[in-house]
Amino acid sequence: MAQIIDGKALAARLMEDTRKGVADIIAATGNPPGLAVVLVGSDPASEVYVGRKISQCRKAGINSIEHRLPADTSQADLLALIDSLNADAGIHGILVQLPLPKGLDAAPILDRISPDKDVDGFHPVNVGRLSTGTGGLVPCTPLGIMMLLDSVIDDYRGLNAVVIGKSNIVGKPVSMLLLEREATVTVTHIETKDLPDVARKADIIVAAAGAPHLVRGYWVKPGAVVIDVGITRITDHDGTTKLVGDCATHELEHARAVTPVPGGVGPMTIACLLANTVKAAKMGLK
Repeated sequence: MAQIIDGKALAARLMEDTRKGVADIIAATGNPPGLAVVLVGSDPASEVYVGRKISQCRKAGINSIEHRLPADTSQADLLALIDSLNADAGIHGILVQLPLPKGLDAAPILDRISPDKDVDGFHPVNVGRLSTGTGGLVPCTPLGIMMLLDSVIDDYRGLNAVVIGKSNIVGKPVSMLLLEREATVTVTHIETKDLPDVARKADIIVAAAGAPHLVRGYWVKPGAVVIDVGITRITDHDGTTKLVGDCATHELEHARAVTPVPGGVGPMTIACLLANTVKAAKMGLK
């Protein structure tokens, strides 16, 4: 029977560390760290995500400042807001919720965020720091994935890791983090030839393709550790809906450990966002 890696419990422990970090910053400066969340338009999923982030900020003691802008906000006005937040000493982290409404180009907006306040870890400077192993702020989901793996793996040296998905948000950065731990990493995607055969050689599988139940039991060798990043809402045969991941978890009893969906990677992502905010604030004290 595969061990279930409890993302909620790990996130709770990380949140406790974050609260202690917030207390340290308040003791040093008299003020808590500040996280600015920018939401443009009223995308329902984005509203839910932003609400969760703000709620968790309050629990951690982080000062969360919301900027809600209409969907017809111009590129120039959004860039001007980013400039003002970059210049605000009370703001240590800036998060622009994606996707942005049509007519707005996300790339120059994300690039405008100061790398030292880029708590999502998407700025090219932080991507460069990650690729060269020179610090910086690491994207939240890959950071959380590594913490989940660390809970069951002590030594990565010589392990074969297969990452399914090549996105800039998850696949590429988690590959670099695994390389830093001396794992041998293969980056794949749903168009990779003979993907099941490639996956079967892995000691670690990170499934981040956004394809429900892509990874089947016969793709996974006995004793492998499987991190399921995907989350998709599907309609069952009886008309009810449910959330599923990229892995057919019920077929993975022969794995060493797996993450559930929901309750695996998701809770870690928000916890890592708050941890990054504290990290950014501490970097500003140096």
